[in-house]
Amino acid sequence: MSNRTLNLTDALYEYMLDVSLREPEVMRRLRAETARHPKSEMQIAPEQGQFMALLVRLMGATRALEIGTFTGYSALAVARALPADGQLIACDISAEYTAIARRYWETAGVADRIDLRIAPALETLAILRDEGQAGTFDFAFIDADKEAYDAYYEHCLALLRPGGLVVLDNTFRDGRVVNAEDHSESVQAIHRLNEKLRHDDRIHLSLLPVADGLTLALKQ
Repeated sequence: MSNRTLNLTDALYEYMLDVSLREPEVMRRLRAETARHPKSEMQIAPEQGQFMALLVRLMGATRALEIGTFTGYSALAVARALPADGQLIACDISAEYTAIARRYWETAGVADRIDLRIAPALETLAILRDEGQAGTFDFAFIDADKEAYDAYYEHCLALLRPGGLVVLDNTFRDGRVVNAEDHSESVQAIHRLNEKLRHDDRIHLSLLPVADGLTLALKQ
């Protein structure tokens, strides 16, 4: 027994994947292609994608948001977990990166569930609110530029229904949030947001040691 989270050795991590990862072939191929990409570090871990899909299924989510899509692995995980008439609005600024995503979404048969918006995410989120869509989404995943996380969070919280879930990636910021000497804006932005979420009485909160830190914020 243990009263704190175990450190994952390489061997234990591989064991975890061996006994629990149920990664469809199309997602495995997308992950393999992304691993060869110059920005491959932006890819989420496969166990994280599977965990988010489980959350979507547990919630019975039908409407989802994604802030930061890259080559589409997380969007594919979420879209596959949505019902056939579900919708994921995916926000990204790169037509080049998301062209890879579109190929795999088509192959997986979920392209019709994903509405990709190529524009600054803050613009897309503001438009959704202006259209009267506040309180209509079930799930939101934030994995984009860290300096804007707080603004993304506020928009997503407004767009979620009560009982909706915001999932924020990289809230350990490669472990740098505990380095008092790291004054880079991306690290400081995440640190400030973590402190804010700790005291935000609009949500129920859990920060999990999944991949690079995964924060779950359930709207009250």
